[in-house]
Amino acid sequence: MNVRHDYQWCVAGTLLALGLSFGLSHSLFAQTGPAEAEQGVQVLTRGPVHEAFAETVTFDPEPGIVATKAPPAAIEELPPEQRPEGDNVAWIPGYWGWDDERNDFIWVSGIWRALPPGRQWVPGYWAESQQGFQWTSGYWADAQASEVEYLPEPPTTVEAGPNIAATSVDQTWLPGCWIWQQNRYAWRPGFWANVEPDWVWIPAHYVWAPRGYVFVDGYWDYSVSRRGVLFAPVYFNSSVYAQRGFSYSPTAMINLGVFANHLFLRPRYQHYYFGDYYATSYRGAGYYPRYAYHSNRFGYDPIYAYDRWQNRRDLGWEQRQQVNFQNFRDHENLRPPRTWEAQGLLNASDATARAGLPRVASLLDDVRRSRDNRQRFQAVDPSERQRIGQHAQEVRRFRDERQRLEANAVGAPAETGDRTIAPARVRLPGSPIVAKPVTGLGRNYTPPRTYEAPKLDPNVAAKPRANRSLGQPQQRAVNREPLGQPQTQSQVQGQGLQSRQRTVNRMPLDQMQPQPRAQRQTQQSQRQAEVQRQTQQPLQRTVNREPLEQPQPQTQPQPRSQRQAQQSQRQAEVQRQAQQPLQRTVNRMPVDQPQTQPKAQRQAAQRQPQIQRQAPQPQRQPQVQRQAPQLQRQPQVQRQAPQPQRQPQAQRQAPQSQRQPQAQRQTQQRGGNAPAGANQDRSRGKDKR
Repeated sequence: MNVRHDYQWCVAGTLLALGLSFGLSHSLFAQTGPAEAEQGVQVLTRGPVHEAFAETVTFDPEPGIVATKAPPAAIEELPPEQRPEGDNVAWIPGYWGWDDERNDFIWVSGIWRALPPGRQWVPGYWAESQQGFQWTSGYWADAQASEVEYLPEPPTTVEAGPNIAATSVDQTWLPGCWIWQQNRYAWRPGFWANVEPDWVWIPAHYVWAPRGYVFVDGYWDYSVSRRGVLFAPVYFNSSVYAQRGFSYSPTAMINLGVFANHLFLRPRYQHYYFGDYYATSYRGAGYYPRYAYHSNRFGYDPIYAYDRWQNRRDLGWEQRQQVNFQNFRDHENLRPPRTWEAQGLLNASDATARAGLPRVASLLDDVRRSRDNRQRFQAVDPSERQRIGQHAQEVRRFRDERQRLEANAVGAPAETGDRTIAPARVRLPGSPIVAKPVTGLGRNYTPPRTYEAPKLDPNVAAKPRANRSLGQPQQRAVNREPLGQPQTQSQVQGQGLQSRQRTVNRMPLDQMQPQPRAQRQTQQSQRQAEVQRQTQQPLQRTVNREPLEQPQPQTQPQPRSQRQAQQSQRQAEVQRQAQQPLQRTVNRMPVDQPQTQPKAQRQAAQRQPQIQRQAPQPQRQPQVQRQAPQLQRQPQVQRQAPQPQRQPQAQRQAPQSQRQPQAQRQTQQRGGNAPAGANQDRSRGKDKR
């Protein structure tokens, strides 16, 4: 960090004698560090990441956070004297960011950025609102766009992750998004796509603005290690930047190799955060470790997705991300330092314990001279630095123009709560930070071919989001995940019980409590009796169709011939009646199943006269007997079903029918006529033959 006060050059000799130069040299940085360079200046080794360096993707974007006071005027920031090599590298100035813990603003330092191909940077800004001063995020717009369209609030996302398996381990899942089509939103589902080495795909998403929501289509960006130089944020005391002629130039750069190991996301602010945010108190403020943000569907983290793809052969990589977070959360002494000064003290006092741990931040000159550095730098001559300084003023004017365009409709939707505003198109002035044409980039800097997005799904219903207070973000994202804190077994069981109670608690609570053994046995016996009663009813409907033959009352002795005649008539009537219910029972069985008779019945039928053999239906009555064993397998009440086996009276009277021919012979010998029932049986037998 270089800090200069022009009005104090007249006393430079005195200050040099004291060793406190305001125009600080790099050698002094190497010895004491930027934190000791100036009173009221503190270089931080944690804080928000410049939006232009890493753009967040939130599924349900919300209005930005609100500060309680107005931000200071932008300070004069000069780029460092060294820059990364490349024709597509540009300096993007810093801006004021809000620090909740300090209740004050910190300076998010400018960056050297390899610009994403085919994009232009639209910077964010602070604007006054009803609650205070609200942040509106910046975004990477299409370089060819000359207009910007402000849309109504998109519906709540239906993105739930992959619904089909990937066809290759080289693929990653890209989330779906709502697309404005004519006068409504339609859902474009997610899909699997092949990952390109050294390239990170930023999926389509929306950015909130006071005038509406801005759609940012998907685009290719460089991997983190190829994006440029990220400098550390700085806290300035108000007495420092308020001095006349104050300027600042960053020199402490963040180690990008350590950057992803301590990376957090804050959806309310639409920012990445790096460093020590492991304390449990940060969960209430909406800081999420990147594995929790990505896996819990708050949004999509392109950096995490790319790192996971790089470690796709390591099956335990994702689990270690959570384990490492828990380790840092539980052991404060292992967390990265929060300031440059604290980092220097740790390296000096606890060098043995922290041996091998990489530094969060390093001086730009030290990195440039390091043999392990793979990034190549080139010097920035004074004339170019002056031109870049003028370029920063153009960026501020472009930012102010955007604020003016979006403030024309500041009454909707942010202040009036109207989330169904009509789309509006306004002219977008060209940004001074725009990437060079793709055709002019080198081979390693030309992006891959853009993914072909799937077709819109008209069957997905759009649902509006839940209501929220005006100008304030929803707390849903904050309270959904306890900052990656693992849940105890009792908490997991409690959550499972709550989900089950939504179905189980329809029964009275007293039935869900444990009961004594005797009471349970009594209830079980009652249930069994009820089951038996219900199963007995359909059995009676089948068995009781045919009333059992009542026994004949005893009468006075009759002559033998009369008794034989009456007995023959009764036998014929019984056979006629027995034939009708038998047909109702036999026809229930499949036709293709042949019926067999017991051996004793077949022999009895052979001994009978022809008249008796021609009436085989009564002999097939044992079907009820063959069906009875099926009922015996049912409960005890059903085992009483074999009683219908006594029903076929024709079978019990079969021996009497065998004596019938003798009565007929006696009647014929006496010249008498045969009974009417026998004549009917003869005629029926002839018809059947």
